[in-house]
Amino acid sequence: MGRRGPAPKPTVLKILQGNPGKRPLNKNEPKPKPVAPKCPSWLDKEAKREWKRVAPELERLGLLTVVDGAALAAYCQAYARWKQAEEIIKREGMTVTTETGYVMPHPAVKIAEKSMQLIRAFCAEFGLTPSSRGRMSLPEQKEEDEFEEFLRRGKAKKPSSG
Repeated sequence: MGRRGPAPKPTVLKILQGNPGKRPLNKNEPKPKPVAPKCPSWLDKEAKREWKRVAPELERLGLLTVVDGAALAAYCQAYARWKQAEEIIKREGMTVTTETGYVMPHPAVKIAEKSMQLIRAFCAEFGLTPSSRGRMSLPEQKEEDEFEEFLRRGKAKKPSSG
């Protein structure tokens, strides 16, 4: 029998969202290496495009780790399948007529609906829904020290005289 209630959020999401329930954070949560996994070669062309669009931002936010590759690949493939189904619907229409004259929804409609459900579920897992972004609060950026500023500008600050 499975666990009751919603799946627990990753600690990094709780931190970004401000932990509104003020429940203790899991200090022993496994922390895989926060590096984006490589895009799988077997993904569809459109799925690879989506991976390249989303993965850098997830990595920047600390929401993507080396072990999240399968979940991100599944999201990207569902996205590609949804887009393909929508293109078929646009081209062929929302309904088809059987040999007996019965008008029924085009099979691509069901594929698009199922793909959207999967996309929504994966977006919630990665914190990509508009409502979850609205609850997030990113940590403040550290101020640059003088050496970082020097490297950024490419020249040394001249000491002020007098």
